[in-house]
Amino acid sequence: MTETTQTQTPPPGGSGAPRSPEYRLAMDALSGLRQDLFHNAFAYRPLPRMSVDGPLTRRLPGRLREYAAWTPHAVIIAAALLTLPLSTIDTGGPALLLGPLCVLPVLLTMARPVGAFWLSMAATPVVGTLGGSWGEWPWLAGSFACHLTVLTVVAMRTRPRTAAWMWALTAAYGLVAEAGFGPSYYYGTNVGPMLVISAMVLLCVAVWHIRREAKQEVTAQQTETAHERSRRALLEERTTIARELHDVVAHHMSVVAIQAEAAPYRVENPPEELERAFATIRENAVAALTELRRVLGVVRAEDYEAPDAPQPTLADLDALLANVRDAGLSVEKAVTGAVRELPQGVELSAYRIVQEALSNTLRHAPGADARVEIGYVLGGLGLRIVNGPPPAPALVKPSPGAGHGITGMRERVSMLNGEMTAGRTDDGGYEVAVFLPVTSPGEGDA
Repeated sequence: MTETTQTQTPPPGGSGAPRSPEYRLAMDALSGLRQDLFHNAFAYRPLPRMSVDGPLTRRLPGRLREYAAWTPHAVIIAAALLTLPLSTIDTGGPALLLGPLCVLPVLLTMARPVGAFWLSMAATPVVGTLGGSWGEWPWLAGSFACHLTVLTVVAMRTRPRTAAWMWALTAAYGLVAEAGFGPSYYYGTNVGPMLVISAMVLLCVAVWHIRREAKQEVTAQQTETAHERSRRALLEERTTIARELHDVVAHHMSVVAIQAEAAPYRVENPPEELERAFATIRENAVAALTELRRVLGVVRAEDYEAPDAPQPTLADLDALLANVRDAGLSVEKAVTGAVRELPQGVELSAYRIVQEALSNTLRHAPGADARVEIGYVLGGLGLRIVNGPPPAPALVKPSPGAGHGITGMRERVSMLNGEMTAGRTDDGGYEVAVFLPVTSPGEGDA
């Protein structure tokens, strides 16, 4: 006797069967329908007030701007009141009942938008049945305006997919009502006009949604680009400062190494301990110089060449002012306090700050007068670079700049633990005030 083994094939759509693309598409569509129109359909979602920073509302007085923020609510209330007289046109039904059925769904869009759509769908056959009119079916005049207004407002408050589902359900209801549920005394149907007009309105709303999202995306990208540009300017300025500090520190460390190597030969029969001390100083200086070049050398670009001339100081400021005067800027210098030699990093930063401030004057206020004030005080160095307004701002167009000058100056001041203020003056000019602290040798020894 033979046994026959039977295998059962899982039915289509079972847990073990692969899903077809059409099936997955249908299930995704039903999931979207549940999420958009059924899940929390009557959730409370109040209509926010309108922004008043637009080109028109920005010009309104303060009190009117507060009222203008309620413009969307006023428009919806006006549309709701408009459906009230339309609900009683050519109807023999109770006007006190038909009016609220057409007004309430429109008003509900301000608090529960999806619930307002369902209320409008439910009110439509009630108004059509109680109307007792010889008008068109299934939407009377009041319910037609009500449902069209609800579709528009809810589409604007939700996403385009929700608008598509509302239109599809409206079309389904209209076709079913037209097929055989309309009373015999209605002499026409308005399903076609409702679907065509609502499709055009919802299409315009979808285009508005797309345009608004694109505008928001562009604004976000512009903000991110401006942030990245500012960050890049900051990094570039820090790189420049690091290069200059590398040159300054490398010079001093080289001098220390050379002096430590030559010092034992300047003393006749130096003690062995002294020779070892100078050898240790030289070895540490060379090691520090090598490490400095290795670490700070990475900030140099491949095409960067170290300057042949020494870094500028405040002693070279007269040459800078002469160069600026040749470019057409009338500038004068005033020095107060006892002029003394400052640390090279402070001298270099002060020179670069004056240079950048005068460059900004040439770029943004051509033809204006400038003044450079340098104050040697007990705790450091004070700088003040101020320029007046351009003589003819309407006739002279300032040259565009990258906007990195103030950022670079602030970086230099911050590096030296200083303070800086920059802003416009009362007469329309611009002022940059800087204080760079300098520790005296006595304070450093203490």
